Amino acid sequence: MSSHAEANIPTIIRQHLVQQSIPHALGPNRPTLERAEVCLLSDDQGIVQVFAASNSIVDLEKVRAISRHSLNPMPKKDVDRLKSQLNISTFPAFDDLFPAFTIIDKALYEADRIFVYSGNAAHLLALKSPADMKRKEDTLIEQVATVIPMDNLDYELSLFDHDRNEINSAVTKFTALRIRQRLEETLEIPPLPDTVQAIIRLRVDPDANIEKLSNIVERDPSLAAQVVSWASSSYYSAPGSIKSVQDAIVRVLGFDLVMNLALGLSLGKSLELPEQKESEVPYWNVAVYVAATVGALVSAIPREFRPSFGLSYLAGLLHNFGYLILGHSFKPHFETTNQMIDLNPHIEHQHVEKHVLGITRDQIASNLMNSWSLPNEVTLGIRYQSDPKYLGEACDQAHLIYLAIHMLERYDMLPKSNQRFNPVVLENLNIKMEDIEQVMEQLKANQQELDMIASALKAED
Repeated sequence: MSSHAEANIPTIIRQHLVQQSIPHALGPNRPTLERAEVCLLSDDQGIVQVFAASNSIVDLEKVRAISRHSLNPMPKKDVDRLKSQLNISTFPAFDDLFPAFTIIDKALYEADRIFVYSGNAAHLLALKSPADMKRKEDTLIEQVATVIPMDNLDYELSLFDHDRNEINSAVTKFTALRIRQRLEETLEIPPLPDTVQAIIRLRVDPDANIEKLSNIVERDPSLAAQVVSWASSSYYSAPGSIKSVQDAIVRVLGFDLVMNLALGLSLGKSLELPEQKESEVPYWNVAVYVAATVGALVSAIPREFRPSFGLSYLAGLLHNFGYLILGHSFKPHFETTNQMIDLNPHIEHQHVEKHVLGITRDQIASNLMNSWSLPNEVTLGIRYQSDPKYLGEACDQAHLIYLAIHMLERYDMLPKSNQRFNPVVLENLNIKMEDIEQVMEQLKANQQELDMIASALKAED
């Protein structure tokens, strides 16, 4: 490794390696390597750090039992503050780097090769011995994590039957409800709003027109106000004032977008929004960001390869609908699941949900939408949004959501995750990164306008 790479290692880490005489090799952070992840918890007594392999989920209850403290995952703002104090971007797995009680997962400690973060995200330190992570006498070696399969989420050809069985199993396990034939009843989802039912019927109506759509939207005053507000926003820079839903359709948004927008907003409003932490980006902000980004990406794809704008936009708007369902139908375990996600930021939330609940939010949402006869572009796009290698039906919508979320993180419109981006989606979508960057610069410049749209939606909750 070059001296330039060594110079990029934060000073506190270089000093620590020298002072503790820790033999190591410096190398690039490759996704194939199993790294030692540092999971942070805290209470009024101080900080607890848990070291576990990157393919493992740390069990919160086991850590609480071993430490004999009512610990919770450290809030992100506190984690960021600690990183800033140490001047690092990633936490190396050394138990004496800062004041904290440490637990090292037994499987990690017994591994043949140990890679720890170097303080930055680009490089890893290869340690010669697991003992180099443990310098303090009170550090414990305990089994506190579970290895999970990371390759896939058991995708099946009989997709919806397979998912329904898993949903029924999860519902039985966690809520003790009797399994019923219909998914909506099993999950105790409120009946579809009349507006949604009417729009779904309109989708297959050969005589569908602007007047019919306007009449449906206008029967719901709240929805009508939102559509008009959307069209009137400075994001669309429409000339003159928008006075009616028909105006919004004809002059600004178009029939296809308004139909899908109305469907997405109505579904989103059909379930109560779970209480979110102050540090979280609000649900509707994320929905609006992803939908706007998906729409902009579609426009950047060459016309001959371009998927349906309206359905892609709808898939983006509803991409996290499963979060609402979890909050509604898995209430006793919603907080536990979220705590496990917070504790294990190195693991995609789908894998944590699968581990805790036996089902993911995307499986639940796509199944429910399938039972409502929503198009496959939406149901499958949402189902496979985290799988960049998926090449089945509606893969364009799945890849658009995947790409949109990555780009929003890259442009600091959403919090950065630790998940690596797979550029294969660019080839699958026939889009170039330089075209995407132009799109994202424009979206970033319009973030305030998108926030205003989202605020209008939150005001109706």
